[in-house]
Amino acid sequence: MNVALILAGGVGARMNYEIPKQFINVNGKPILIYTLEVFQKHPSIDKIMVVCLDGWTDLLSKYAQQYGIAKLSWIVPGGNTGQESIRNGVYNLKNYCKDDDIVIIHDGIRPMVDDAVLSDVIVTCQKYGNAVTSLPYNEQIFIKCDEYSTNKYIPRETLRRVSTPQAYRFGKLLWAYEKAFSEKIGIYGSSYTNTMMVDLGETLYFAIGSDKNIKITTRDDLELFKAFQNMQK
Repeated sequence: MNVALILAGGVGARMNYEIPKQFINVNGKPILIYTLEVFQKHPSIDKIMVVCLDGWTDLLSKYAQQYGIAKLSWIVPGGNTGQESIRNGVYNLKNYCKDDDIVIIHDGIRPMVDDAVLSDVIVTCQKYGNAVTSLPYNEQIFIKCDEYSTNKYIPRETLRRVSTPQAYRFGKLLWAYEKAFSEKIGIYGSSYTNTMMVDLGETLYFAIGSDKNIKITTRDDLELFKAFQNMQK
């Protein structure tokens, strides 16, 4: 079984809207629904779980019915951090998933994930046990000597940009979150499942990515998404 774990627990403070950014309407449809539709339509996804911001679960249920998100099987309350939210989702799957099942973790505010990207992350996970969407890094990265100067850089050929979707075998994912929260490893700050796995000593495997798969964090990102939707129309 392949289960999509969609994160929609953030408040979107940087967007400076009155509602969470995942529920902002674009052409009459919430951003989160655009994301869920990708997983609903993909033939390799069996079930969907959304980790949702507290107080918005009833509205999400109504939207799911309205837009035919029939694979939505669970809505789980989010935590105080992104890692707590993912943990809540993983723990909720204890009674439903087998160790070999695949859990695909994805940001609810990345609504333009391609079918090919989603397919490749699943296939790569089936082969290696995990998979992280990745792209080459095309900018130069310099290391500061002080606030005003540098004399060191990191060759960009050695770098990869990693985002979601990410996929993991459920047994390993459950082990990782139980160990991480028990031993306080890889759960603070900007930590995510991928960085936590590396902190726990795991090797990650690259799947294909797409520059179109943007994360809608700022108003500029929102305008870019609107422009893309209008272009498609």
